[in-house]
Amino acid sequence: MAVLAFFVAHWYLSLFTQTFFQHRYAAHKMFTMHPAWERFFFVFTFLMQGSSFMSPRGYALLHRMHHAYSDTDNDPHSPHNSSNAFTMMWKTRTVYQEVLQHRSEGAKRFEDHMYPEWVLLENFAHRWYARVAWGVFYIGFYILFATAWWQYLLLPIHFMMGAVHGAIVNWSGHKYGYQNFDNHDKSRNSLFFDFLTGGELFQNNHHKLPLRVNFGVKWWELDPTYPVIWTLDKVGIIRLKRRVVATAKA
Repeated sequence: MAVLAFFVAHWYLSLFTQTFFQHRYAAHKMFTMHPAWERFFFVFTFLMQGSSFMSPRGYALLHRMHHAYSDTDNDPHSPHNSSNAFTMMWKTRTVYQEVLQHRSEGAKRFEDHMYPEWVLLENFAHRWYARVAWGVFYIGFYILFATAWWQYLLLPIHFMMGAVHGAIVNWSGHKYGYQNFDNHDKSRNSLFFDFLTGGELFQNNHHKLPLRVNFGVKWWELDPTYPVIWTLDKVGIIRLKRRVVATAKA
């Protein structure tokens, strides 16, 4: 069915660009790539995330703040500072806008310009007409290919795909699940095999080992994004910078 295939493709391709390009590359610099490939993935991220595109710079600074202030009052998206996922993500949006517009004092200590920037594309992607154009595209696709009324219920998720992913990861990853490490925060590993969010729900592992490209630590913790990154490294598209090894507590 075309609509469901489109939804699944948008979910996982948007998710991949977030965890691969914005998170592991822009925020943590776990690997390097040629400037030409960086531009390619910049465009690919914009195309896959669509109306919910986030600036890699903005994402990187927001995420670095999250690591530095995890689950404290200064954390831009801790579920323990909000009554529900919606208010948590609205706070995240507010902080993101401040970072984007260079008005965040808290983000200044994390400014190192070691993240991809493309001002022209980023400015275009954040314009209201770009967001509206993506919305028109999503609606048009459903008008052409939807075969049942209930499929239209998926449309709002397309509009806010990145925010939906963020709400799941930031809320669940700091409230539900188990801990391999005592990180002095409330980070959790929510799933044994994180097929829903590409490895992002191994939050406890990641907060302990923020430079480890494989978010799984125990043998049964499968990070589905890691094999893709491993393959990209082997074929020379990216180059992994370091190997981080740790032993989880029993």
